[in-house]
Amino acid sequence: MKKNLNQKLINLIEYYNLINSNMLLSNSPIKRTYATEIKNVKGSKLERLNKLKQSITLIKNCDLKKNAKNLVFGDGNINAKIMIIGEGPGAQEDSEGKPFVGRAGKLLDKMLSAIQLDRTKVYISNVVNFRPPSNRKPTESEIERYFPFLCNHIEIIDPKILLLLGSTALNAVIGNQVVISKARGKWIEKNIGFSKPWIIASFHPAFLMRQPEQKKLAWIDLKMIRKKLDNLKI
Repeated sequence: MKKNLNQKLINLIEYYNLINSNMLLSNSPIKRTYATEIKNVKGSKLERLNKLKQSITLIKNCDLKKNAKNLVFGDGNINAKIMIIGEGPGAQEDSEGKPFVGRAGKLLDKMLSAIQLDRTKVYISNVVNFRPPSNRKPTESEIERYFPFLCNHIEIIDPKILLLLGSTALNAVIGNQVVISKARGKWIEKNIGFSKPWIIASFHPAFLMRQPEQKKLAWIDLKMIRKKLDNLKI
């Protein structure tokens, strides 16, 4: 218990140092409420992203960081109106330091192309920024540790549409009470700090490679995104 409390204190200090914010954490690992007041985060979007990246680089006492080769921060257009959040880096991503560059990334590129998008029109990141060993799912404590960084990442990009790929991204942002099979294909209203994106969840490309019969549902989700883009005229 003492170790857990000390770790929570470390997490809280890291977040205060990052954005000089007030943060309220519940005892539940993923069901959190944040009250952010980003008063002193100045500079351009690129400068703020660089500060965030540096803060993640300096994270301490993190097993994910210890076992990873590279920090995998983000990729794409920082001014994009669509932000995509995946689970965590795989082996290829860990090697190259970029998200979604392996087999799942190639499928993601095809999915985006199907609705007239590519990496120059989206911004991509993950729930955790270092590769979990053996490509396992991040633990609840790991998700909790990186969630403040993810929140700040979303706030800085400030997308109009936030696409959550897979159950890990969905549960990290929305909460454990929802499952991907029931939440996908629906627009979700939720503020993330000062960012107020339209949120939609869909299956992770890695899951679609294992369960190709689910691609028809993912295609429905993609068409919903295309329609929303057209309606918003962005």
